[in-house]
Amino acid sequence: MNPGDFLGSGAVTLAFAAFVILCIFLGVRIVPQSEKYVVERFGRLRAVLGPGINFVIPFFDRVAHKISILERQLPNATQDAITADNVLVRVETSVFYRITEPEKTVYRIRDVDAAIATTVAGIVRSEIGKLELDQVQSNRAQLIERVREHVRAMVDDWGVEVTRAEILDVNLDEATRAAMLQQLNAERARRAQVMEAEGRKRSVELAADAALYAAEQEAKARRVTADAEAYATGVIAAAIAANGLEAAQFQIAQKQVAALAEVAKGNGQQTILIPTQALEAFADAFKMLKGRG
Repeated sequence: MNPGDFLGSGAVTLAFAAFVILCIFLGVRIVPQSEKYVVERFGRLRAVLGPGINFVIPFFDRVAHKISILERQLPNATQDAITADNVLVRVETSVFYRITEPEKTVYRIRDVDAAIATTVAGIVRSEIGKLELDQVQSNRAQLIERVREHVRAMVDDWGVEVTRAEILDVNLDEATRAAMLQQLNAERARRAQVMEAEGRKRSVELAADAALYAAEQEAKARRVTADAEAYATGVIAAAIAANGLEAAQFQIAQKQVAALAEVAKGNGQQTILIPTQALEAFADAFKMLKGRG
């Protein structure tokens, strides 16, 4: 073998080795965990490569798109909306999403970020248009949930999953804000007047209850006194009925003598005038006491 043939065969070997290395380089694709590769063959979708080592046919298959599957956040967007009671509000929204099916995102929509932002703006306007301003402010959690559900349904054909859709703020123009502030102050004044009136009413009710309670207690005391007097009268009547008139006269005589004894307790310098009828009564009393004794 002459030197020329040896050099020719060596060049062929080197060329073949280089071709094999090139085929291996082009046929092996290592996909990162956070990405997916869209592979085309002659301009048509061939496969979607997931994370790890993947093999393609060199010179026939090519990686047309490298799609990140990490969660993304759209820039905060602000759009105007009109509530059901014709109040203009400015709504600030924020959307988070991630691509789950790259083949749909690549071949069905040109600018997925702009498409999602436009969709969210339209849904927010539609939902706010169904509510009055007070409902927008008080039911923001329900509003956010409805917006999120509608956005998820709309973007499903784009291979996108909306993970979060938030309404960050609802702003009003200055005229509406001033009117609402005036209304709020009027409502506070009305509530204060109502509370004051209720306090006065409660005070009157308590005073009336106290007077009624005092009257009831006084009536009860009078009833008890009357019952006691009636009971004493009944006892006396029963005693008279049992012992006759003499027993009653005896009790009276005892009281007369006791009264005379009280009169006689002076220092001996007083003058006591006793009517004749009283002396006769005392005499009768002494006789009865003597007779009892």
